[in-house]
Amino acid sequence: MSASKNAYAASRAKANGTITTEKSSVIFWILTVFTGLFMFWAPFQRALFNGGTYDFERTIYSASVWSSIILLLIAILTFFVFKLKEQKDVLTILVLMMPLTYVISLSNAASHYLATNMIYIQMLYATFFILGVFLTKNKLGTSIIASLLIISGYFVVLFGLLYWLGNGNFAGHLVGWFALMDAANPNLYRDAIMTDSNGLRLTSVFQYANTYAAFLITLSLGALFFIVKSRKWYVVLPHAIMLVPIIVSFWLTLSRGAIVIIPVVFLIMLFFFSISRQILALIQFGLAFAASLAILQKVTDIGIGLQKQPSAAESLHGWWILLLTSIVFTALAIVIQRFGAPWLERVTARFSAKKNATFILPIAAIIVGVIGAVLLFGDTGLKNILPNNVKIRLENINFQQHSVLERGTFYKDAVKLWSDYPIIGAGGGAWASLYEKYQNNPYTSRQAHNFALQYLVEAGALGFLAFIGFVLAVMVFYIRSYIKSSQEKRDLHFLFFIVTVSLLAHSMIDFDLSYVYLGAILFLALGGMLSNSTSAPIRLKSDSLTLHKMFPALLAVLSIVMFYISAQLVSANSSYQQTLEVIKKSQDYNQIVTPLDKAISLHPAHPDYLLTGQVSRIGILLQVSNQMQKEDPKKAETFFNQAQDLLNQLLKKEPHNRMVAMQQLNMLLIKGKTQDALDWSTAQIPNYPWYIDLYEKSMSLNIELANQEIQKNNIQDTNKKLDNVLATYNEVLARIDSLKNLPKEQAQGREFAVTPSMALNVGQVHYMRGDYAGAANTIKPYVTDKFDDQTNRVVARWYLAALQKQGTADNDLLNKLIAKDPAEKQNIDAIIATNFQLK
Repeated sequence: MSASKNAYAASRAKANGTITTEKSSVIFWILTVFTGLFMFWAPFQRALFNGGTYDFERTIYSASVWSSIILLLIAILTFFVFKLKEQKDVLTILVLMMPLTYVISLSNAASHYLATNMIYIQMLYATFFILGVFLTKNKLGTSIIASLLIISGYFVVLFGLLYWLGNGNFAGHLVGWFALMDAANPNLYRDAIMTDSNGLRLTSVFQYANTYAAFLITLSLGALFFIVKSRKWYVVLPHAIMLVPIIVSFWLTLSRGAIVIIPVVFLIMLFFFSISRQILALIQFGLAFAASLAILQKVTDIGIGLQKQPSAAESLHGWWILLLTSIVFTALAIVIQRFGAPWLERVTARFSAKKNATFILPIAAIIVGVIGAVLLFGDTGLKNILPNNVKIRLENINFQQHSVLERGTFYKDAVKLWSDYPIIGAGGGAWASLYEKYQNNPYTSRQAHNFALQYLVEAGALGFLAFIGFVLAVMVFYIRSYIKSSQEKRDLHFLFFIVTVSLLAHSMIDFDLSYVYLGAILFLALGGMLSNSTSAPIRLKSDSLTLHKMFPALLAVLSIVMFYISAQLVSANSSYQQTLEVIKKSQDYNQIVTPLDKAISLHPAHPDYLLTGQVSRIGILLQVSNQMQKEDPKKAETFFNQAQDLLNQLLKKEPHNRMVAMQQLNMLLIKGKTQDALDWSTAQIPNYPWYIDLYEKSMSLNIELANQEIQKNNIQDTNKKLDNVLATYNEVLARIDSLKNLPKEQAQGREFAVTPSMALNVGQVHYMRGDYAGAANTIKPYVTDKFDDQTNRVVARWYLAALQKQGTADNDLLNKLIAKDPAEKQNIDAIIATNFQLK
């Protein structure tokens, strides 16, 4: 029997139009297998982080290939079973609004490369949403998807703990055959444990501790839900045995934001429970946290020690501590669920019937939580039970610490950015492309650390409202159905609600949803929430077959288009990777550029392929042009012009890429187009106002052109150029002064200060205008006797000339300069002898 006949025979539509996918469907099982493979594969590809460069894109494009195959299978299935009958069926179609709004924002894109990538990612999300809707229509499908979500998550937790407890090589061999491992060490998953100013932090597959903490919130609450909903020991066992390791891992991330978010999500979850379950959840979660705190100091110390000095005995010691504590908690959890849960249900039965009874315990929990927080953060000594690094992180939870203040700055800057692109946004990757233009101080962050604001700047009010409206509609359908459903039906889909709320809540303070894996399971969960919801029927005047088949047909077309595009992009990335391998072995021009040109032909205007990658087409052309300059100037010019043509194409697609802008400046300088270079650098300063290089270049070019005007005896234009130098200098000083307004707890980011070259240029202006004292005073702080640096020699040269013009000297500095280069005496004399006539 063909796949289409199987789909038709195994899937039927209910009278009310709700789609039911039976377990005998071939397509159902194929889709389930695909989903399972994705759940275990994607986390180990750096969780498909959308990093915006060639080394992050391959796995995302590969996931897009597989999602397009999934979409085609769904299209075949929907062709036989889909009918537009209910409001939620409309919502299944409207998920395509998300990629559509990103397509619309492409017309306004700050970066064509990043914007198109986000369209592919949004299509993947839409696919996983529709997948969630179809796979969880029956009890078996729901159970399988929920199990895949939770089991794959447990595997990620164990993987992270293997690294923490010194078994990294074993963990690497376990997943190395399919995971994205460290290029330098194939047995190592890079940054499973990261180090920052706070010390060692567990990150597992995510390479970022805060996002791992957000993932652990989802897992811990999911495990807790499976514990409290069952009285059967074999159901409670696997989740209880994992809850303590999950919470220990949560503490080891040292994520302050996650510590703040987890009680919020937990309380939201409590509102959906009966009173007996609320009490059970509080007891079980409280015991699990107490158990984790009891061993946290020891596990922390063992892990930190093992990162410095591997020891099989210490590793085994750490595992025994963790395992025994988990067994003790599991035994307690099973006893509580087996004997305590029935008793609690009987005791609370009469209260449960009362109106608003389920609100009493969460509100009480909030009060107790506040008291607990006061005790933990106050001078009570209670926090001394925590490891020192965790204790320090807790003590730093306040609105005046650096990460909070920095995020506040990001958010204000994001609003400024959005105000310039309010309706359709500036395309996918808008924050990464444009934040340097709007930033309040010179921080470096290609992520806005807030999903909502990042979405707003990318898709504008149109896209943001479409997303919010869509999520709210799913929530409304789900909650309405939840209230009306039986307990068994509620439990079936509640994990999807936990996943959705957990990820959305934490993503408001971090960039969790820049990990495509987390975005995919979010939309899968949203689909799972919608699938078992009930909604009102819609009235259609026509029962036309065409009307009901348009959606499957659209999905089929989209799947084919996405498969073609994604396959091309994967092939382009492969060709670029081949280029990187070739250049390690050969310097032959043709061997290098053949795979590189193929990559560019498959993925035109890719910034890394053309300019910003380890090897770039423009870089190779300029290198060859430079080498041929003496042998064949005409051919050298041809290569240079080819590079300029490619750069012009790139500038059209990536007008806000700083490296592209700087390359254009360099190429203008190579050709000796000083005035054009000055105009370009001056025009770029507003786009990158915290990059001192542009100010420095603008000032030096103004000085260079001023000297040319002096040769022409053009005093007016000379003074104009010198005034530009002072104006630029004053702008730098004003920005430096504005940094003093930052709160003392907030770091400014990159250094932004007057450089020796800039001080020299200002000193030269004063000197040319006869203000020798002003010249000496400006230059003096930057004078040094480290004369291997050419700039330092020039600074000392003009400083000494300014002193001599005032009738004073610094003989020690002069002697050191002449000792380095005797010609410097003549250079100083030449400056002194020049009559600039600019007073």
